[in-house]
Amino acid sequence: MSRRDANAQAWRVLAARGLRALADGFVAVLLPAYLLALGFNTFDVGILATATLLGSALATLAIGAWGARFEPRRLLLASAWLMVGTGVGFVAFDAFWPLLLVAFVGTLNPSSGDVSVFLPLEHARLAQAASGAARTTLFARYSVVGALCAALGALAAGVPQWLAGAWGVAWLDALRAMFVLHAAIAVAVWWLYRGLPTVVIEGEPPPAALGPSRRVVVRLAALFAVDAFAGGLVVNSLLSLWLFQRFGLSLAQAGAFFFWTGLLSAASQFAAPRVAQRFGLLNTMVFTHLPSSVCLVLAALAPSLPAALVLLSLRSALSQMDVPTRSAYVMAVVTPAERTAAASFTAVPRSLAAALSPSLAGALFAAGWLAAPMVACGLLKIAYDLALWRACRRDVLRDP
Repeated sequence: MSRRDANAQAWRVLAARGLRALADGFVAVLLPAYLLALGFNTFDVGILATATLLGSALATLAIGAWGARFEPRRLLLASAWLMVGTGVGFVAFDAFWPLLLVAFVGTLNPSSGDVSVFLPLEHARLAQAASGAARTTLFARYSVVGALCAALGALAAGVPQWLAGAWGVAWLDALRAMFVLHAAIAVAVWWLYRGLPTVVIEGEPPPAALGPSRRVVVRLAALFAVDAFAGGLVVNSLLSLWLFQRFGLSLAQAGAFFFWTGLLSAASQFAAPRVAQRFGLLNTMVFTHLPSSVCLVLAALAPSLPAALVLLSLRSALSQMDVPTRSAYVMAVVTPAERTAAASFTAVPRSLAAALSPSLAGALFAAGWLAAPMVACGLLKIAYDLALWRACRRDVLRDP
């Protein structure tokens, strides 16, 4: 692939990531408000959030097991149409079981990060476009674009309140309009994927199985699963629910808060390549993540809204610095031939683990234990960071 073709491919992937993050940003904040407006309770919100993550996990597992048999561009196009159907489904249905089905088979993302079927497909494309330190920078751009656009999306979560107040639109109709926008954004994502070059598979399809790097990928997948399970306890939809119930924040105020924390996350991810270049990928992953988890625990126990918001903001300024470095680290510790499989097989346990915890958090909320999910998340993430550093500090990078 020529440098020009690689840059064009990277541009389209980055643009698609930005649009998806924009849609995810407002959906993550609006989802609990929408479900509560439909008459569901907090436990139902947790169940539906779990269904979205579980469905994404199984779809990602399918990509890892059988994705090599299909042309990658077609998989991306099919995923974009699935995103269209997800937005349409949430507009068309208002009963629990149809929504549960749409949540399970669709691409809805209630978290602050990307846990969808798009992730391994886009990572594989980006890995072809750069190597070494340039790859870390490219993954950082991918994460920064996602964080910035997710922040803008969170700010857009105040649009239904504006529509209801300024134009007299019914509250439920204003919320449904945002899911229509979600479907429209998915069409634009499909158009971007449509311009990607077709990858010609010659001979037999490459196997999805890992080779010499199997042991390190399995170890990383297990550790990442712990981190993802913890993160699932405090996905953005549940964190916004906590802010609604604990401090009485309005939808517009919550959207503004997630906008600013999204900007902080983007800034930290932008700085990640330089920090990693000086201290190493693993050290950057671990020693920025630890203090962010401490801030989360303290925020759960904060006596006032200002104290909680400050601590959550500090957490956002640190917690996502490991995202581009983690992606680059996985690409660096495996052989080039194993990168697509490694991207899938490290994403699948994350998605599966993240799918289990929102329903648990919803049950804890319903029982009145509002701080418990955040405290559990912080403590589990601290244990993950320490275990990751101990287990991986002697790994040899194949493509530093």
